Amino acid sequence: MKTQPWENTWNPVSKRPAFGMVPSLALLLAASIASMASAQAVTGVGGSPRMPITGVTLYRSGVGSFERQGPIAAGDTVSLRFAQDGINDLLKSMVILDEQQALRGVSYESNEPLTRQLASFGIDLSGNPSLADLLGRLRGTRITVSSDDGPISGTILGSETREQAVGESKEPIAVPYINVLTDSGIRSVNLTTVGSVQLQDAGLNAELGKALAALAAHTTDRFKSVSISFAGQGSRTVRIAYVGEMPVWKTSYRLVLPSAEKPKDPSLLFGWAIVENSTDDDWSDVRLSLVASQPVSFEMNLSQAMHIERPKVPVPMVAGAAPRVYGDSAAFEAQRELSVAAKRKAGGGGGGEMGRERTPAPAVASAPLPRAVASDAAGVFGGTEGNEELSWKMAATAQAEGGSVGESFQYTLRNPVSIARQQSAMLPIISSDVQARRISIFSASDGIDHPMRGVELSNSSGQQLIPGPIAVFDGNAYAGDAQIAFMGAGDKRLLAYAVDLDVACAVTNDSTTAIVSVRIVDGSIEETQKVRNSVTYAFKNKDATRGRTLLVESPKSAGWDLIEPKKPASETAQVYRFELEIAADKTASLSVVQEVTTRQRFAATGYSLPDLLAHASSGKASSAVVEAVRKVAAMQSAIADVQRKLESDAAERQSIASDQERVRQNMGSIEKGTELYRRYLAKFDEQENRLAELEKSSTEWKRQLQQLNEELKRYLSGLNIS
Repeated sequence: MKTQPWENTWNPVSKRPAFGMVPSLALLLAASIASMASAQAVTGVGGSPRMPITGVTLYRSGVGSFERQGPIAAGDTVSLRFAQDGINDLLKSMVILDEQQALRGVSYESNEPLTRQLASFGIDLSGNPSLADLLGRLRGTRITVSSDDGPISGTILGSETREQAVGESKEPIAVPYINVLTDSGIRSVNLTTVGSVQLQDAGLNAELGKALAALAAHTTDRFKSVSISFAGQGSRTVRIAYVGEMPVWKTSYRLVLPSAEKPKDPSLLFGWAIVENSTDDDWSDVRLSLVASQPVSFEMNLSQAMHIERPKVPVPMVAGAAPRVYGDSAAFEAQRELSVAAKRKAGGGGGGEMGRERTPAPAVASAPLPRAVASDAAGVFGGTEGNEELSWKMAATAQAEGGSVGESFQYTLRNPVSIARQQSAMLPIISSDVQARRISIFSASDGIDHPMRGVELSNSSGQQLIPGPIAVFDGNAYAGDAQIAFMGAGDKRLLAYAVDLDVACAVTNDSTTAIVSVRIVDGSIEETQKVRNSVTYAFKNKDATRGRTLLVESPKSAGWDLIEPKKPASETAQVYRFELEIAADKTASLSVVQEVTTRQRFAATGYSLPDLLAHASSGKASSAVVEAVRKVAAMQSAIADVQRKLESDAAERQSIASDQERVRQNMGSIEKGTELYRRYLAKFDEQENRLAELEKSSTEWKRQLQQLNEELKRYLSGLNIS
């Protein structure tokens, strides 16, 4: 037997040779895909003009801008397919450029909620109805059912369930029935015995098919079609641009430091962009731009049909005409004549219409109702007859090669890029000489006793560097990884890529507080203190062949002044940076001193006079301050003396009161007229006199105490002595 071309081939599905007379599934699929690709090379979806992606711009905010371009002829409709989640971005951002401005319209599949779509068909399939429920919804429809009793034709009256025992079971169960009006009467059909149901209404059959198709499309199809129709004349090229969700493009770098033999050679910086094509379209020879900015981007569900609750207003109705009973005109005339005669008899005015109450006539609308006016304004994507062209102006876009576009910086690949769908790529975007000075960076916050090997990188590439990792190579050897933040052209950054184990460091801290002056401010003693904090960094370079340039990062304390060294090499909001040269196999140290001035206030009446005298002897307090404190102390002493006297009088009064209570108890137990009773009375008299004297003296002491306190308060008020 002759071997067929597909025999003895490799089956990529099973990973083994495919023998036999039937071609493998993989080969058949490959042939089918190749045939489809060949067909779509000329035409797009559904035979529409092909509109391939020709340009892609990726941003760092999770979106990408796409441009499609292709030829069309008059009357063409371009059909594009998008993921269902991408329709909202398309509706929010799509721009169509046609030199003839002949866009007829854009249409897309409705995204009406499924329940609302199903409810809109003649047969409502929402809620996954059972056969009984579905037939119940079709009341009044003619059907033919095939049951155990033969075919039954008629009109559905309704559905119901009946509790009945089935088979040998004694427990009743709900059995569904359908009630049908036939030519011979009403028949109840047990749906469990029905083999088929046929709708005799062709329109309802079609509606059922549409409802099932909508249900299938909702559950299985994750794509939606967008159709763009054009009018105009002849053929021309149109461009379609839109924004869609995309992965954030990333960067990675390689920094090659010069070898030890050629330390003065420039360093080399290579940058790569990592790009993912997460779309379902192949990017074939597209113009790719990578923008460094992060434009504001958000999602809004524009494709979802929205319905609002509208108020229900009753239908305007005119009240029905009621039967009328007409009055007798002759009787009215007679009544009027009697009324006029009565007025004349009473001396009233003349007759006629005088004195008659007039009823205002009802208002009659004289203006005609406005007629309905047909608008001739064109819609966004279409218009009325005779005005079908899109009223848009051609949009202009600013483009730049490898530089700024508007306020953003972008990388534009010089050569077209091809990336298959759902594939990723690394694309070179930077290759430049840069300045990179070797340094060792020590920061106590790192928590290690060694500095980090690093470089001071100057971005002399002329490009903006996006945040990303950097693999550092020392000559031809891999040295470590670093990471950078955003770097504009000309910026400098520190990069640390390895621990410098050849250099050890020890850190010591010391803090002192000293009073520098004492003065009186607003009656209070104010001490001015200077707090000095010193950090000493000691380094030992154990490398016997190479020295080091150390960059020491020392924490910066907010509000403190740098005393030593006088000026740092550079600084940030958190640290000072000092440079220190250390030779091979040598030691070096650095002391960083910061100082802050603080002030504390104390009550002048409570400040220690010996401490103040000590401050005065060292020149920190003036003699005027000492004299003022002495005067305050004397005034405070006089106040204390009066306070003691007042307290002494109070204690004596308390003692007399206690003794009088004792005497009263004793007098109650002895007879009046006795000698002892008389002595008690005399003592009471003496004590009462003494209490009167104490009351008088206490009043005087209180007056003096108040006076002395007021004098001290007046003296301290506004007292300022330096």
